[in-house]
Amino acid sequence: MIRSHGDPPTLTTPAGTSAPAPTLPSRPQTARLAVVFEDSELLVLNKPAGLVCHPTKSDATSSLIGRVRLYLGPAAAPQLINRLDRETSGLVLIAKTPPAARALRRLWETRAVTKTYLAIVHGVPGTPAGEVEAPLGPDPASPVAIKDCVRPDGAPARTRWRVLRSWRRAEGRFSLLEVEPLTGRKHQIRIHLAHLGHPIVGDKIYGGDERVYLDFVSGRLTEAQRARLLLPFHALHAAGLTFTWQDREWRFAALPEPWFSDFLAGEELPAGSGSPTDAKPAAPGLLP
Repeated sequence: MIRSHGDPPTLTTPAGTSAPAPTLPSRPQTARLAVVFEDSELLVLNKPAGLVCHPTKSDATSSLIGRVRLYLGPAAAPQLINRLDRETSGLVLIAKTPPAARALRRLWETRAVTKTYLAIVHGVPGTPAGEVEAPLGPDPASPVAIKDCVRPDGAPARTRWRVLRSWRRAEGRFSLLEVEPLTGRKHQIRIHLAHLGHPIVGDKIYGGDERVYLDFVSGRLTEAQRARLLLPFHALHAAGLTFTWQDREWRFAALPEPWFSDFLAGEELPAGSGSPTDAKPAAPGLLP
C-alpha cells in the first residue's frame, strides 16, 4: 500500500488557515491502495488504470471497492462518491459514513465540484484552449453496446480544455491537455476530444477503430493492435478535485502512473503549432 501519491491535500478553514491532515491509522498491506488522504469520514484514493470500481469477479482484490473493504475491515460500509472507467486512473472519493456519503453526493449532483483531468491526445490542437459543447447519447450504429456519440438529441455536455505542452515522438505528434468536464456524461471527455479530431492515446473505443475494443474484451487483441494503441491503457487521468464541504475548501491532487508520464518524453513543439490537417477525422457516427 502506498500511503501518499501526488500532492498532499489542502484543507482551508473559513478563516483561511490551513488544517493539517490527520495521521493515517495502521492498515492491512494486502489492500494494495494508493491512499491520498484519510480521516474518520473520508478516504481519497489514486486508482490505477485497469482496475474497475465495482466488482465483476469474486476475487476481493479485483475491484477498487473490494480492496477498500479489505483495507477498512469487515465492520466498514464504504460508499463510492465518484467513479472512473476501468482504464481511467486517478482520484476516487469514498465516504465512510452515511451522512458523509449523502453530503458529498449532493455536491456531485449539483456540480459543485471542480474536476481536473490530464489527457494525452494524438496531434496538436490549432488553438491553445477551447470548449466543446456537444450533446451525447447512445451510438446506434456501433457494435459496442456501451459506446456513445455526439448526436443532436443527446443530453447536453460541455468540456473545457487547454494545451499544457506538445511534443514529437517517432510515432507522431502528441499533446498533453488539462481538461475540465463541466457536465458529467458517460465517456464525455473521451468522446469530446475525439470529436475535436484529437482522440486520447490508447483509447480502444473512441480512438478510431472500435474493433480494437471488441477484440480486447474477447481476448483476441493482437500484438499489432497493441502496438497501434501505443499505451496499455487510454491516457486519461483524474488529477484534481476541489470542493467546499464542512465549511472548508478541500483540494486533492494525484500524479499519473509511470507509463503515462514516460510517454511525455519527446521533442518539444512550440505552442500553437497545430493545424486542421493535424487532427484525425471524427469517428463514424459523430456530427461534423
